[in-house]
Amino acid sequence: MEQPGKDNDADLTTGPDPELAATMGFSGFGKKARTFDFNAMFEQTRRTAVERSRRVLEEREKEAAQKERELGSQRDGVHRATASSHTIPRRPSEDSESSKSEDSSDEELIGPPLQPQGPVEETEDDELIGPPLPPGYNEEEEEEEEGTMQDEDEHPVKKIPDSHEITLHHGTKTVSALGLDPSGARLITGGYDCNVRFWDFAGMDASLQAFRSLQPCECHQIRSLQYSSTGDVILVVSGNAQAKVLDRDGFPIMECVKGDQYIVDMANTKGHMAMLNSGCWHPKIQEEFVTCSNDGTVRTWDVNHDKKHKEVFKARSAQGQRAVPTSCTYSREGKLIAAGCQDGSIQIWDRNMNLHTKFHCRQAHAPGTDTSCLTFSYDGLALASRGGDDTLKIWDIRQFKTPLNSVTGLPSFFPMTDCCFSPDDKLLVTGTSVKKGGGHGKLLFFERETLKEVHEIDVTDASVVRCLWHPKLNQIMVGTGNGLAKVYYDPLKSQRGAKLCVVKTTRKGRQAETLAQDSIITPHALPMFREPCQRSTKKQLEKDRLDPLKSHKPEPLVAGPGRGGRVGSHGRTLSSYIVKNIALRKTDDSNPREAILRHAKEAEESPYWVSPAYSKTQPTPVFAKVDSDEGETDDKPEGKKRRI
Repeated sequence: MEQPGKDNDADLTTGPDPELAATMGFSGFGKKARTFDFNAMFEQTRRTAVERSRRVLEEREKEAAQKERELGSQRDGVHRATASSHTIPRRPSEDSESSKSEDSSDEELIGPPLQPQGPVEETEDDELIGPPLPPGYNEEEEEEEEGTMQDEDEHPVKKIPDSHEITLHHGTKTVSALGLDPSGARLITGGYDCNVRFWDFAGMDASLQAFRSLQPCECHQIRSLQYSSTGDVILVVSGNAQAKVLDRDGFPIMECVKGDQYIVDMANTKGHMAMLNSGCWHPKIQEEFVTCSNDGTVRTWDVNHDKKHKEVFKARSAQGQRAVPTSCTYSREGKLIAAGCQDGSIQIWDRNMNLHTKFHCRQAHAPGTDTSCLTFSYDGLALASRGGDDTLKIWDIRQFKTPLNSVTGLPSFFPMTDCCFSPDDKLLVTGTSVKKGGGHGKLLFFERETLKEVHEIDVTDASVVRCLWHPKLNQIMVGTGNGLAKVYYDPLKSQRGAKLCVVKTTRKGRQAETLAQDSIITPHALPMFREPCQRSTKKQLEKDRLDPLKSHKPEPLVAGPGRGGRVGSHGRTLSSYIVKNIALRKTDDSNPREAILRHAKEAEESPYWVSPAYSKTQPTPVFAKVDSDEGETDDKPEGKKRRI
């Protein structure tokens, strides 16, 4: 019989086919892959852990026995020899430990043993799993830390980043639009002054200056600004009928087409024909955005097709008449489009059925007021609306007939007053408006479930129009009615954003060095060609003062008629000079022809102005002679009469 070990050796040396190996001329096709027996390895590891635990327990027993021996020798000095010759009886705890050590062979001790920290009492069901606990570990402190973390989770007010703030000066008029890219690197502000300013947190210093300002829509107020989901393009909605799309640097990419104002059916026009009110990007599709207008429609657009809208939704009142949508937004999934109208209704359409609304509430807000903002929660189940009737309401789209909760007494003077959810979806934020000299505009925080006010921030002595809470930066951007854009942050809770620019020192402006005269330095020039090096302008000014031509005082105006190239005080302008010196001058020339011909003789004798200029190029003039004799006969031909 062949032994298995020999078969294995033959396989390693000769391979599976010795004849083929001999024919090919080599001894084998290589060694087999090494195999591992994981069960044996685990069993070996378990045995090693058990042996190590047993040795540790034996050492602990020896230490305890040594301590007990020393105590016994101190208590009974007479029987020291007897105690040393006999074994010391163990305590019940030691007996239990020894029994446990005997039973430990049957238990599975996984991982390294605990570090010796005095006698340890164990039960039969205890197993040593994992590494030993670090020294100084206290379970009570760990429980306290967990309790504080739970308190912070239970109190979302502590997560509000309002300990620090910076102020960005947009202008003197209302900041009516705010936009922040998804990464939080750039902020854009737009206002009633028709300007759009770009702010780069990483490129700014402590002076907080915008790096670009432009007017994309000429003289129209900016009503909405938003970055796309990828942050590479910007949607600009202004007071005209055409929305624009800009790139990150502000250069135009696309402009929506304007509709035909003579077509009655708004579905047959290619675009809006009245002023825009709001707009936003699709959360999933980066090329699509939606706008709403005073023409009573909500239209979706594609950046790559600017000749016509993509879809159109008509807002209708309860009587079937046209309703003006003042705000519009997408749901978080992009499947629903919601619009707040001037008749107080909130209408929500499904993308698959754009003819009729899927959800609507006719009495959401007071009729005749502008619903300034609609925003969906991050979980997509709640909808918050900020009405022009000084209310804030939260709705459940599954039961859209009545609001879950509402808050009244929140003044709103602007048709774009914002509201937004916190990143953890537990708070709802909005701003209040104030009249000039009527107090401070505030930023209010409400609980989402009960709409109970939990926190407020005094922003400035003007209205709070826009608010934006970025989830990645954990910073709050606020636009006010006096042209300021404020950023609230916390050094510990916030990331990047405003923290990047406040730590940079203000750059000092370089003063341009002005020289009176550029000097050319030629060190090896001959002395006769060298120019004196001018080191200071003071000496040059002193030399110019001594120069009679450079320091010549202008001659004053003469009181009489002008002479010597100077005009009299009454002839400072050409018209006054003509009136005073020519038109009103009295002459004795009764016949103008005689007045002109009196200079003819002098001009023939000494020509000065005209004749010398043409003397070399012009020929001598020859005039026709006409005989005027009275005795001329009729037979002679008459000379050709000159036409007069």
